[in-house]
Amino acid sequence: MTSHVHVHLLPKLFEPERLQGGVAVVIDVLRASTTIIHALAARAVQVIPCGEVEIARSVAQVLPPGTALLGGERLGERIARFDLDNSPIKYVPEVLAGKTLVFTTTNGTRALERCRLAERVLIGAFVNRRAIIEALVADGRPVHLVCAGTDGFVTAEDVLFAGSVAREVREWRADHSIPDDETQLALALWQTASGDPLQILQILRGSRGGLNLLELGFDHDIERSATCDMFDLVPEYDVATNVITAR
Repeated sequence: MTSHVHVHLLPKLFEPERLQGGVAVVIDVLRASTTIIHALAARAVQVIPCGEVEIARSVAQVLPPGTALLGGERLGERIARFDLDNSPIKYVPEVLAGKTLVFTTTNGTRALERCRLAERVLIGAFVNRRAIIEALVADGRPVHLVCAGTDGFVTAEDVLFAGSVAREVREWRADHSIPDDETQLALALWQTASGDPLQILQILRGSRGGLNLLELGFDHDIERSATCDMFDLVPEYDVATNVITAR
């Protein structure tokens, strides 16, 4: 029996055609996925992801005056002349409500590009974990959990989250097939955490992405990103319009 739940440890480790007919979940726990979820929970109208800084600036300029905010990072820090960095705790209703967020990050927004051939593209992180699981179970199509990684390297926080989702979706679907090696690695990492919030936080702090953020003084972002089920919403990326909205 072929498994219908797949973990991809990095976007470059699969061909985009493999996602055809399935549902992709883009995972960049530290921090793009977490921040996009916060933005939409803060009542942003939509998020427009951009792969490059200058493209983001150009997109924001053509939107009606006063309706757009620029958010994102390079090397973990706020981009010059941007309104916001990539810290999820700064994405609050007082700032985002009624606005369009034009957003670019080093890893997460680029991972979206790799998923354009999927039937649906969702955004997942610990802060909306339960909502993502329920959406995948209800959908029923093959699942592709795409870890963004950090600068082309596998990161434990993304793999940990992918393993947590893969385990529950497989259980709900009564999927008893033998998973592929990437999925087995993710399931094994989640098993080591056993769903313990302190273990999840420890893994995030010790990962490549977590160590980068600690060096930059963003431990508060790691703590927020390790928090499960803050929001009951699922961001969905519309490939045709290049827009992310809440479902």
